[in-house]
Amino acid sequence: MSNSSDIIYSKPVIDFVTVGVEFCAMLESDEGIARKEWLTKMSRLLPMLYLKAALLPETLVVGEESGETFVREEDYACVAGKVARIMGGADAYLDAFVEDMKYSDTPVSAFISENIADIYQDIRNFVSVYQYAIAEQMLEALAVVTENFKNYWGQKLVNVLRPVHTLLYADNIGDEYPGENENEGGFRE
Repeated sequence: MSNSSDIIYSKPVIDFVTVGVEFCAMLESDEGIARKEWLTKMSRLLPMLYLKAALLPETLVVGEESGETFVREEDYACVAGKVARIMGGADAYLDAFVEDMKYSDTPVSAFISENIADIYQDIRNFVSVYQYAIAEQMLEALAVVTENFKNYWGQKLVNVLRPVHTLLYADNIGDEYPGENENEGGFRE
């Protein structure tokens, strides 16, 4: 037990939990936020999330289960919808690193909102397990989130960082957008 406690409470894991909680809190916040402010926060959180995930210790999945899931379909849709409202027409981007691209002669579109919601789902499931502080489940969740980072959401994170960066530093971006108004989600385009 001491060995697993050493791992689940190690500095790299606690650092990842801290950034993960901040990432989830931002996406779950009900406060309205302008696109530029959202892009600024994401441009800072995403690289930190990637770095902290890359520094996680190697662990093995103990059971054959895929781990606890706390994010329901409605939660996923809510986060994706909030991000889509913030991004407006800038939500879609061309992505060369999607599986479908291998079989396509034309560019494949991806969506910032979907990629962020995919990342959120794994991170939220992980930090939710840590809230209960049951060592065996925490170790399992750590193994699952690390494996998913390597095989799934790590690539999504670096893919979505490119359009976030491009939009944030585009010459025409500002706090004001043509037709800017509050919409039903409390977010400004």
